[in-house]
Amino acid sequence: MANVELTSLAKLPTLSKLRKLELSDNVISRGLEVLAERCPNLTYLNLSGNKIKDLSTVEALQNLKNLKSLDLFNCDVTNLEDYRESVFELLQQITYLDGFDQEDNEAPDSEDEDDEEGDEEDEEDEDEAGPPGEYEEDEDEDDAGSDLGEGEEEEEVGLSYLMKEEIQVGLSLFCYKT
Repeated sequence: MANVELTSLAKLPTLSKLRKLELSDNVISRGLEVLAERCPNLTYLNLSGNKIKDLSTVEALQNLKNLKSLDLFNCDVTNLEDYRESVFELLQQITYLDGFDQEDNEAPDSEDEDDEEGDEEDEEDEDEAGPPGEYEEDEDEDDAGSDLGEGEEEEEVGLSYLMKEEIQVGLSLFCYKT
């Protein structure tokens, strides 16, 4: 839900399985406590480019116990003195703030190009999945070298599908209500 002029999260539906939420480039300035109530399993939250001005607003994210990565880039709060140190102290559960850990090491998602190319190929395979039983040859080779059992792989794909369905339904309701 990036760049859709959201001002409030008050009507956000309950998405208990949601792990990643993109809310960048909106006009959200408060009300983040809703996220802990309705999306308790978030591990990644992007609030960059919003109107968050002070640490008391960010404090509401303390209840997101699984949150590992938070992005507040281009929010007014980033201009505060000792911003990074204060946020890491306030939200002790997070590992990454604005794409970097406390020692200024970059988050794994945005490392060198070789890793990104591999990720893009994986994403293409997911996006171009055909009907059951139709597989490209290189997928079968990858599966043969995998440590996952066949049931584990199916469960992971099924979970991903269910999460996508829950998100689509929830976001449709959210957009309809606002």
